[in-house]
Order: sequence, then C-alpha cells, then structure tokens
Amino acid sequence: MYEQLQDEAASLNVVIRETYLPGRLKGLYGENEILINANIETSTEKSCVLAEELGHHHYTVGDIIDQSKIMNIKQEKLARRWAFRKLIPLDGFLYAFNQGCRTRYEIAELLNVTEQFLTESLNYYKERYGLFVRIDDLHVLFLDPLSIHKQL
Repeated sequence: MYEQLQDEAASLNVVIRETYLPGRLKGLYGENEILINANIETSTEKSCVLAEELGHHHYTVGDIIDQSKIMNIKQEKLARRWAFRKLIPLDGFLYAFNQGCRTRYEIAELLNVTEQFLTESLNYYKERYGLFVRIDDLHVLFLDPLSIHKQL
C-alpha cells in the first residue's frame, strides 16, 4: 500500500521525503511536499501516515500545526477521515470477514494498517453512521461489536 500511495502522490505532483522529524511528529505536509519520519520502522505505519498527509494535500489550507484552534482541528479531522476512507473503505471490512478475519489484529494485518489506525477508523465510522451501516444489498456492518451480518 505504501508504494501505491507514493504513486498517487507522484500523480498529484506531491514530493515525498523520508527524514528525521522532531519529537513525536510522524509526518508533515506543506506546499506539495510530504515529510515522513524516517524513524517509522514499518511500511504499514508509513502507509497510515502517508494517507493522512495526502488527506492534508486534499483538504488543508495554511499552517494547522496549532491544534488549539478549532479550524485547525477541523482540518486535521478532514485529513484523517480521508485517510480512513482511503485505506479502510467499508467494503474492506467485508473483504476481511470473507477472508476469515475476526479480530481487530487480523483485520488490521490483512488490510495493512496499524491496529490504532483501525480503531480510529472504527470510531470515525461509528460517529458517522451509528452502530451499523449497510455495505451493500446483502451485508450490514455492525461497528460495536464488530461483525458482518448477511441479509437473507
């Protein structure tokens, strides 16, 4: 997935550089450039960070580093939501269940995201849809507890 996101960034004329970032920063976006912290060890975590930074490319205007401002918080959420929908679309859960995944760990592993990213995406989907959402004509995704039910 990391390579696919890199290709998408290139198609948008966004340059990606891996470098050492201060503190706990994992990624930064600004002026068509994404910085990914070189301390991130797995391509799975890099994918999650890169997806969010691409979300900033699509939705962020100006410097939003100061998260004490409401408008900056809103833009941060927009970028995160874009990343959730990009890496874990609703039908991704159906795919994972059809592949035999039942735990969050198994789902995260199959979808190549971190468990934290999966948990945050589930929280986003619960906030957006409530406790369940119809995936297609046959399947309903229950978000808490996490399960898929087939309509007969």
